[in-house]
Amino acid sequence: MPIKFKHIILLFLSLAGVTVLHAQDSTLIGKTIKWDLVKCIDYAKKNNIQINSLRLSQQISQQELLLSKAGRLPNLSGSASQNFEHLNNGGSSNFSQVDSNGVAINNNRGSSFVASGSYGLNSSITLYNGGFITNDIQQKNLSVQSANLNIIQQENDITLQITQSYLAILLDKENIVYDTDLVTTTTAQVKVEQQRYDAGSVARAALIQLQAQLANDKYTLVNVQNTQRGDLLTLKQLLLLPSDVNFDIVKPDTIAPIDTVTAFHTVEQIALQNRPEVKNGELGVQIAQYDVAKARAGYKPTLTAGGSLNTGYTSGSGAGSFGSQLNNNFTQQVGVTLSVPIFTKRTVKTQVEEAKINVQQSQLNLNNTRITLSQTVERAFINVQNSKSQYDAAQEQYKYSKESYRIASEQLKVGVANTVDFLLQKTLFVQAQQAFIQAKYNELLTLKIYDFYRGVPIKL
Repeated sequence: MPIKFKHIILLFLSLAGVTVLHAQDSTLIGKTIKWDLVKCIDYAKKNNIQINSLRLSQQISQQELLLSKAGRLPNLSGSASQNFEHLNNGGSSNFSQVDSNGVAINNNRGSSFVASGSYGLNSSITLYNGGFITNDIQQKNLSVQSANLNIIQQENDITLQITQSYLAILLDKENIVYDTDLVTTTTAQVKVEQQRYDAGSVARAALIQLQAQLANDKYTLVNVQNTQRGDLLTLKQLLLLPSDVNFDIVKPDTIAPIDTVTAFHTVEQIALQNRPEVKNGELGVQIAQYDVAKARAGYKPTLTAGGSLNTGYTSGSGAGSFGSQLNNNFTQQVGVTLSVPIFTKRTVKTQVEEAKINVQQSQLNLNNTRITLSQTVERAFINVQNSKSQYDAAQEQYKYSKESYRIASEQLKVGVANTVDFLLQKTLFVQAQQAFIQAKYNELLTLKIYDFYRGVPIKL
């Protein structure tokens, strides 16, 4: 069965969840543009919302990698506090108050105010934590690679969608050419038949039949013109172009038929080795394995080193000057802390076992991705074979139907064929023509998709 362009486009659009939004490129507003397939694909890769969203996700992954690497560095924090205290001695001149540093404060005036402050710097660094930081850095690095592959995979998806939409428009344009030619030919035939009717050489029924055929040909032409407008709108919305952009595509000069088709197993192996979805699945397994290693770090001790610098002062009689107090109260401290997990109430074991299960799930996902890709490539290969044989058959059918229609037209022109026989030949010719055009673009589409899986860029 031939691939139905409209159905494929609608399916891909629904699966991708494409939202019709205005593009951010305001330079195109109000302009008339005419792009080839490569330009359409390049523009979509730059402006597609899903792709740009994945690019932002990749930037987040990059920031998480930088944060993970910073885990090897020491931290540093400063602290400062300032206090003011009011002392009420009840009028006794012999009452004394002792400050926070043990210095007696003589309050012989009944009440006083005391100011005090403390200042410090603290730093710590992880010396050993069971390899958690190392494994986390390597895992985050793989996550960045996975994010890059997600972008490539989405670019591949949008490339196929645009290619199918673009070829649907080319199909419409070629149908318009043929249908316009049919209208022109039928119009000339009606004119000749009208002259014969006026001369009394043919019955009115023959003229009416040709006029009805002309009306039908015009209706067919209008339908395909409407279809082209709809398909252009589909591609325009897929590209997220502004609504007031006058958009059209460039029709290539020629479309060459298939000469050779690469063997299925060759394309399958190339796809399994290079497609981003497979590489992403392989990275998913490795990322899950690092989760196991990080979870196992909970069984191991953690060794940290730390240090602090502290000083302070207190105002009051006999407490000394501000500078001398800061110097006298200046303390330095350096130490290490060893934390050994003894009993974690199965927390670490559960984390390890869950991480192992996730590894198995990632391996299943990878196997499913490989199987699905192999099946997709095989289906693409079968589609190429089917479309090629269909094109060859349709081309031969079109060749002979065209010749039969030409002969019938000449016979009608000289009056040796009746209108019924002529219209039958024309109907057969139109059907063969439509089948040929459909088969030609179906062959082209299936080949482009098949070659895309072996890494050949799509272009016409």
